[in-house]
Amino acid sequence: MSRILVLNCGSSSVKYRLYDGEAVQEKGTVERVGEPGGGPADHETAVRGILDRLDLDGLAAVGHRVVHGGRRFSSPVLVDDAVFAAIQELVPLAPLHNPANLTGIEVTREALPEVPQVAVFDTAFHHTLPEAAATYAVDRDTAERYGIRRYGFHGTSHAYVSKRTAELLARPYEELRTITLHLGNGASACAVDGGRSVATSMGMSPLEGLVMGTRSGDLDPTVIFHLRREAGLSVDEIDDLLNHRSGLLGLTGVNDMREVLQRREAGDRAAALAFDVYCRRLTGYVGAYYALLGGVDAVTFTAGVGEHAAPVRAAALAGLERLGIAVDPTRNSASGDRIISPDLAEVSVCVIGTDEEREIARETRAVVAAQG
Repeated sequence: MSRILVLNCGSSSVKYRLYDGEAVQEKGTVERVGEPGGGPADHETAVRGILDRLDLDGLAAVGHRVVHGGRRFSSPVLVDDAVFAAIQELVPLAPLHNPANLTGIEVTREALPEVPQVAVFDTAFHHTLPEAAATYAVDRDTAERYGIRRYGFHGTSHAYVSKRTAELLARPYEELRTITLHLGNGASACAVDGGRSVATSMGMSPLEGLVMGTRSGDLDPTVIFHLRREAGLSVDEIDDLLNHRSGLLGLTGVNDMREVLQRREAGDRAAALAFDVYCRRLTGYVGAYYALLGGVDAVTFTAGVGEHAAPVRAAALAGLERLGIAVDPTRNSASGDRIISPDLAEVSVCVIGTDEEREIARETRAVVAAQG
């Protein structure tokens, strides 16, 4: 049971890690899949190339990240034909990601027919959302017919980071109230109460919530109607605008927070505004989740921006001192997994490196072990 291969097939990349227990034997990322400029022609080619390169003798299982599990999948599952078909049925809810996830599963099932395949769903961690958190206030019959509800994403990351926060604080996981902030090119917030997701910022899709690299986050739906009626944009054009040409990119022309910070430091007004919009949205979610949880034990930043952008962490939590939330400047500018709040602060503010692949490997191993 020690050797586990994890495949994380994104829309244009494939990350892989080969574990022996908790140790990483091999890892890498195949990028620009299906794009011009020398990348693999498609995900099938990319995955076959990975399998050909690796020594897979004694492999116990393959764990696959699957973005959308809908309402059916509340935990990781062994993949059989019925599970594969169910994931296919969910493609309309995640058209950019589930097809790539399915390709990874299909190729490995064919290449390694005797090796168990396990699907680990991004949405599964959020199955504990109360109905009041998951329900949108739209016509019930329409919502039921078309699967309109909050599903949430980045669940594997929020699960790993909230557990790691408990370890860092030497506190029981089941007693901790934590706000986790996964801030990468995609970004989401999650309120975790005793190991259960009770609120999260992404909704039916990863578009809702925080300002992201290229996604708008929260938006008045009337903007969509206005663009359709007044600008004559098609539904697909509006989809592209909000998912791929908004967020930091739409406000500044770049989607990398590092460059936004550099421009802001140099006096660029657009970058300064983008930074303020980004951090104001974060502050609002932290305050809202503090209220929903009835108090907070920890706020944890993770992913690329969350782990490396000290000015974002400081600005996002500025003014929350009356809630017991504060950042120590010296600790904030350090590196590694750490607590960055002052000594004796009521709320611990942490920075933790996320490790979705490790969490997928652990969950995969548990699923296979449970089968006996």
